[in-house]
Amino acid sequence: MFPRDNVISVIQRVARQALVTFTNGSRVGEAGGGRPFLENQSKLRSLLAEVRAADLKLVPRKVDGAPGAPHPQHGAPPVTYMHICETDEFSMGVFLLRNGASIPLHDHPGMHGMLKVMYGKVRVTCFDRLDKSAPGGGPPGVVIPERWSQKGALRCSVLRSAGELTEESAPCVLAPDRDNLHQIDAVDGPTAFLDILAPPYDPDDGRDCHYYKVLPPGVTPGSAEHVTPEQSSEVWLMEISQPPEFWCSGEPYPGPEVSL
Repeated sequence: MFPRDNVISVIQRVARQALVTFTNGSRVGEAGGGRPFLENQSKLRSLLAEVRAADLKLVPRKVDGAPGAPHPQHGAPPVTYMHICETDEFSMGVFLLRNGASIPLHDHPGMHGMLKVMYGKVRVTCFDRLDKSAPGGGPPGVVIPERWSQKGALRCSVLRSAGELTEESAPCVLAPDRDNLHQIDAVDGPTAFLDILAPPYDPDDGRDCHYYKVLPPGVTPGSAEHVTPEQSSEVWLMEISQPPEFWCSGEPYPGPEVSL
């Protein structure tokens, strides 16, 4: 019987399975993809479902706040990030959100991902991009200035899902063509979730993060306000700059070391 110190941590097993899942171009739609990828992805999802806050030495925060470095103008960060590991194939870390904080609607170009809540509750709203272009179209009654359509700043999308997740929920899974655009909101207190992205963001390789806002019918892009996704299943999204109220700081990861 092995000493307890030699027991492989659950997060180490998750990382190793993530490496197997996302290595050698085995993602769906690529050479060698298909069934082997789906089988490995299922194994990864099952392992991720086992992870709890205690496994990462995370202590649920009972007060509204995070110890990340404060912004010189905006004070305490709404979101902080604990980096666990990163390879060319995937990245893994923990996001911590203050009560009421939100990671705005954003995309993951050509990427797969998994999200598992460690404590608290999050609301995840997911969209799929549709094959429609802005010129000559758009929501009924919306005036689309030429400067927006020329820049490709509008994207027709469909609301795929919107629901709340807790630590007892199964992992949320996204793919390059499904649930790829999503917004994450903290509900009823601070929350934390484990996040895997494959491959990692890399602007030099075409995987930059873009932010969006929902255009409600009858509102021009210059005056668009946020609407709840339930108001429409098919919507137009306008690409925007990173919202000024959202920014992310870093803090040390306290859990077991991961080696790959």
